[in-house]
Amino acid sequence: MIAGGAGFVGSHLSRSLLARGHGVVCVDDLSTGSRANIDDLLDQPGYEFVHADVSDTPVRNVDVVAHLASPASPVDYDRMPLHTLRANSFGTHRLIEVADRVGARFCFTSTSEVYGDPLVHPQPEEYWGNVDPVGPRSCYDEGKRFGEALVVAARRELSLRANIVRPFNTYGPGMRRDDGRVIPEMISAAMADRPLMIHGDGQQTRSFCYVADLVEGLSHVLLDEEADGLILNIGNPREITMLDLARRIIKVAGGRGELCFIEARPGDPERR
Repeated sequence: MIAGGAGFVGSHLSRSLLARGHGVVCVDDLSTGSRANIDDLLDQPGYEFVHADVSDTPVRNVDVVAHLASPASPVDYDRMPLHTLRANSFGTHRLIEVADRVGARFCFTSTSEVYGDPLVHPQPEEYWGNVDPVGPRSCYDEGKRFGEALVVAARRELSLRANIVRPFNTYGPGMRRDDGRVIPEMISAAMADRPLMIHGDGQQTRSFCYVADLVEGLSHVLLDEEADGLILNIGNPREITMLDLARRIIKVAGGRGELCFIEARPGDPERR
């Protein structure tokens, strides 16, 4: 079962698992995901799509429950803060109930945002982070941190077999052009001959992970019957500044677009 299976990462993960011969139950309310992402899967044997909010996930007899159901773009969780918090709190609780009832293993897809604006570089899994609990990103950051706490409590109280993965900035085919995350945002601007917006001085960094690599890492966790209690970062150790990223995109786009420096985003981490 993949909650959020019609989203960017969830649809890639579903496609990969089906190709390996596994059945997939996709649960998605399509608030940020899209039916277009899974059109090619709907008629495949072993695939079931359930249009439902993650908090109302029905019980299915599955071996593994993977929770990817949350807005993950600043644009999305800025316009849906309560929905984001609900997906990572009530939604996580409901999926834990489903997994516990059918004896399934559980995997919570958290985020590198749990580290906030980190003071330690690179960020190891043992780092507790530097997070603003009431800042502009708090609905996502704190929602994911609370979801992690729920998973840990369920392992302790219910003996639930569960793991936590923390993906770092992921990109690849299938992202919405209006997603709001930096790579599709800059590519869309360059293709439309619009300025590429650089927040602040552009020296803030990210480490981008290609979606196929994230899916491979997630699959190892989901399919490992012995894995339990793991907390794993999945990403790319190479940093790139936003200014360098913009210049590369302009070059690949044949010189289309230009740099435009604007005010820094509140709460934007300096290094990730």
